[in-house]
Amino acid sequence: MRMNSSEIKHFDYIFTGTGQAALMTVYKMILSGKFADKLILLLDQDSKKTNDRTWCFWDKSESMWDSVISKKWDMALFANENFKRDLELRPYQYNKINGLDFYNFVFKEISNNSNITFLTEKVTDINELDTHVFVGTEENRYTANYLFNSIYTKDFTQNQKKYPVLQQHFTGWFVKTEAEVFNPEKVTFMDFSVKQKGNTRFMYVLPTSKTEALVEYTLFSEKLLEKAEYEKEIQIYLKNFGADQYQIIEKEQGSIPMTCFPFWNKNTKRVLNIGTAGGWTKASTGYTFKNSDKKSSELIAFLETENFKMSSFHKKSKFWFYDLLLLDILYRNNELGSRIFSSLFKKDNPALIFKFLDEETNLIEDLKVILKCPKMPFIKALFRYLF
Repeated sequence: MRMNSSEIKHFDYIFTGTGQAALMTVYKMILSGKFADKLILLLDQDSKKTNDRTWCFWDKSESMWDSVISKKWDMALFANENFKRDLELRPYQYNKINGLDFYNFVFKEISNNSNITFLTEKVTDINELDTHVFVGTEENRYTANYLFNSIYTKDFTQNQKKYPVLQQHFTGWFVKTEAEVFNPEKVTFMDFSVKQKGNTRFMYVLPTSKTEALVEYTLFSEKLLEKAEYEKEIQIYLKNFGADQYQIIEKEQGSIPMTCFPFWNKNTKRVLNIGTAGGWTKASTGYTFKNSDKKSSELIAFLETENFKMSSFHKKSKFWFYDLLLLDILYRNNELGSRIFSSLFKKDNPALIFKFLDEETNLIEDLKVILKCPKMPFIKALFRYLF
């Protein structure tokens, strides 16, 4: 039943969708102390009470998320069909966070703040007016001064041809094996030794003990596979790993858009797109946690300024252009992924690569990384972009 206008509740800020980016931003609003007098509403059809995903990121120092990091690694394996290399990650560590641990951590803090409300309602309508934003759900109607939207709209990228769109799609099994087959001190970052079948395909293994690990079959490609194909490849990989007997404790699957589409052009006077919906996902790798951490901190600083303009929040960088070239190559020649990533990790310093992927390198360091890559595909991509 539709509520009349006198029943519509007003908020200073509404978040439509409460994924990683939204929860990071709200948590930092709390830490800031400068939003305690603001009414904040979070809307999501999901109650966030299941362990629906795993996030990983590399870092050199402790962060505000340390209490929810379930595992850290100092070593990583990179492999393809021709070589294997153990990577010494220091000064970085590779960190794993379970989705449910993150949700519980943030929502515990939210529950201590009476100015913040979380409702499990499905958003059906967003309408921006001159003086406020109107939000409709299946149950109620709300208004706000400003809205932060993290509900991804596929049509924005599907109805255009200028920017390539790939998917980082995967299925993962949390397994417990009878035999001790895993090294809990070493993550398998990318293992391209699996059959590529004309795509960019690799295995990703997060071991937590000698008998327990998340084993994930991942592709960077345009089209998704049938569910059975992902699971068949995991079975083959585990058998080759020496794991003949195992239990599947949990499963996860997902698909993350990889694109340089300028989502920020959809930002308006009162609506700001965040998370994947705002282009916060690292386009060339699909990594979201570190980028969202940085962007949410930038957003808090932005909101703390006087007379901020939502439409001016995003600033394009040189790394956006680098990602654009790589995605153009993989979109046209998807089978080149193994060759390109192998050229980076075969001999180069992994710390420099992580710094580059974190978008923290200077121009000289950029060139050191870029010149390791196959030259001709990038030259062709550059010419396509320029002409």
